[in-house]
Amino acid sequence: MSKRWYVVHTYSGYENRVKTDLEHRIETMGMQDRIFDIQIPMERVTEIKEGGKRETKDSKIFPGYVLVRMEMDDDSWTCVRNTPGVTGFLGGNGKPSPLSREEYNKMMRKSDKGSGAKRTAVNLEVGTSVRVTSGPLTDFDGQVTEVNAEQGKVKVALLIFGRETPVELTFDQIEVIA
Repeated sequence: MSKRWYVVHTYSGYENRVKTDLEHRIETMGMQDRIFDIQIPMERVTEIKEGGKRETKDSKIFPGYVLVRMEMDDDSWTCVRNTPGVTGFLGGNGKPSPLSREEYNKMMRKSDKGSGAKRTAVNLEVGTSVRVTSGPLTDFDGQVTEVNAEQGKVKVALLIFGRETPVELTFDQIEVIA
């Protein structure tokens, strides 16, 4: 048998508890030779709070799912399936389907360079008043006209030489005006 990754569905918010419980069950049931690893896909998220304060934390990429690397047989399936908080395996026709290496890498957000994914979350929305805090337009005030969270940028309408001018800035170049 081969060691393959399987997706286990859990109650949302119970991923860490399921991982801990499953690790304990593997030890007490002597399944270390068939269940090898448990992962919760995570990413680093930088949130920009009021006043431009940055807060970095880990966030689950797929809430309600845990990845388990195991050799699938009746005993290992039973060990995982009967762990409290586990609602089942992902797969077709009631049979667990292993992930391909590409699917695993995509879920774990691993690039060819092996760098972890980073994302920025902000509480900005169109119409929010902001002040530019760095760059050539420092101390200019304006209003957000567009938010692009994926790229970590915003478009802000600034009053430059008496004319409203749209300027693209990064999240770390602005702060929300209270």
